[in-house]
Amino acid sequence: MNNLKKLQSLLREGVVDGLLLTSKVNRHYAAGYDVDEGVAVIGREACYYFTDSRYIEVAQENLPGFVVEEVNRENPYDRRINAALEAQGIKTLGIEEQYLTYGEFLNYEKKLNAALMPFQKEISKFRQVKEDWEIDKMRRAQEITDQAFEKILKVIKPGMTEKELTAELIYTLYSLGADGLSFPPIVVSGPNTSKPHGVPGDRVLAYGDFITMDFGCIVDGYCSDMTRTVALGFVSQEMSQVYETVLRAQEMGIAATKAGVTGKEVDGAARKVITDAGYGAYFGHSYGHSVGLEIHENPGCSIANESPLEAGVVCSAEPGIYLPGRFGVRIEDVVIVREDGCEDITASPKQLIVL
Repeated sequence: MNNLKKLQSLLREGVVDGLLLTSKVNRHYAAGYDVDEGVAVIGREACYYFTDSRYIEVAQENLPGFVVEEVNRENPYDRRINAALEAQGIKTLGIEEQYLTYGEFLNYEKKLNAALMPFQKEISKFRQVKEDWEIDKMRRAQEITDQAFEKILKVIKPGMTEKELTAELIYTLYSLGADGLSFPPIVVSGPNTSKPHGVPGDRVLAYGDFITMDFGCIVDGYCSDMTRTVALGFVSQEMSQVYETVLRAQEMGIAATKAGVTGKEVDGAARKVITDAGYGAYFGHSYGHSVGLEIHENPGCSIANESPLEAGVVCSAEPGIYLPGRFGVRIEDVVIVREDGCEDITASPKQLIVL
C-alpha cells in the first residue's frame, strides 16, 4: 500500500470524509515528492494538489495520483478546495491542527464548505513505522553524514572558530550529495559543549577542548542525525571518565532497544548508567527521538513514552552529560527497531578520538 492509499484508508472509518494536508512534510509523505508550496485534499475517490504558478509545472510532472490545479487570483485556494469538496461529497474535513496557525485555521473555517476536525494524530500515525524504501533513503543520508564526519576530522585544528568549522561541515555535506540539512548543525567547543543545543559562535578551538558536532542531512526528504564529541590535543581524567560513561549509557540503550519494549524502558536503561556514575542530574533531555521526514518525530525513546516500540521505527540514541560552564559529551547514532533487537545504521567510530 503506498502512502496515499494509507491516508485514504482513514476515510473508510467514517469519522471524516476527507483530509486537508497543509504541512510540507505530510504533503511530501502523501505525494512522495517535495513541492515547496501547496495544499492537498485527500478524498475517497480522488486526490487534489493545488499550488501556484511557481510550482505548477513541477507538481504536474511529479505527483501521479493527484489532480493538479493552479491557484491564482481568479481561483484562490479556498475556491479550488471547495470545488474538490463538492466533487468528492466531503462534509467533514480532517486537518493538521499542529501545523496550522490560528489565523490559518480561522480562514479555513470561514471559507471552506466543510466542518473542520482536528485529525493530526491519525494523519501522522503512518509515518511512525518506516517502509523499506524509506529506510533506504535514510541509509543514504546517514552514509553521507558518516563520510562528512570522516572528512571533517582532517579539517579541525586549533585557531578555527566554531562558525568556521560549521561552515566547513555544511559545505562537506552538500559536496557529498546532500539535498539539504536536517537542522542547523550544532558545533560547540570547550565550555560551550555543556549546552546541549548551543549555537556555533566565534569561540576559537583550543587544545584541551571537547568539540561536539550534532548534524545531519536530507536525501529525498528523509533525515539523518548524528552527534560525535571529539577532543583536541588531550583530555583530563574526568573528561575521559564522562565520555566513557556516556558511551556505556548509549550501548546499554541500544542493547535494550527492540520491538515490544517501551520508549521509557529504553531511556531508563541508558539513564541508569549515567545516574549510577553520579551524573544523573546532568542528563536532562530524553535518550532519543524518532527520525524520518522530520528530524523529530514520534514515537520517542523517552520517559514519557510508555507504549511499546514497533518494528520499523527509526530512532536516535543520544545520551549525554553536561557539566555547566565546564564541558559536555553527547554521542548519537540512529537505529532501526527490529523484532529481535535493533540495527545501528551509523558507521562512524564512537571510541574517543583525540586529534
